[in-house]
Amino acid sequence: MDDLLKYKGIHPGIVLKRELKKRFLKQRPFALAIQEHPQTLNAITNGKRNLNTPLALKIEKKLGLEEGRLAILQTYYEIKREKEKLQLKTPNLSLLRESLFWDTDINHIDWQKHSKAVINRVFERGNETEKEEIIRFYGQQKVDNALRSVARKPYTVSTK
Repeated sequence: MDDLLKYKGIHPGIVLKRELKKRFLKQRPFALAIQEHPQTLNAITNGKRNLNTPLALKIEKKLGLEEGRLAILQTYYEIKREKEKLQLKTPNLSLLRESLFWDTDINHIDWQKHSKAVINRVFERGNETEKEEIIRFYGQQKVDNALRSVARKPYTVSTK
C-alpha cells in the first residue's frame, strides 16, 4: 500500500489498465484467464463500471497484488465522487456569513429550490466574496436570470 495514496480518488480500472500495460498483458486474454467477460474488464479499465470486491480479489490474486488494494481504490474513488456530488448541492458555506440567513438555519437550506431567494439575498446584502461564491455555485446565467426577475419597486409614482 506504499503508493496507494498516490492513486487515491482515481478509478481502480485506470490503475489496473496501467498495471496490465506495464506487464505487457492484453486485456482480453487476461479477462478470460480470470474467467471474466472481456467486455466487463474493458468497461472497468475505461472507468465506466465500478470494480466489485469479488472481481477485485480475482484480479489481485492473478497479478500478485496485495489483497484488498483494488477494492480500497474503488472505495476511495466512490468517496471522491460522493464528495463531488455534495459540493454540487451546496455552495462553500465557509464563504457565506450565517448572518445573511438570519431567519433560517444555513445548514438546512434547499439551495436549488430556493435559488432565487438565496441569490437575491446575497446580492442585496452580501459582500463581494459571497457574491462570487454564489456566481460560482449557480453560474452567471442563473444569477443574472434571478436578478432580472426580481420585482423592483418603481422609484417614481405614476400619475396615470
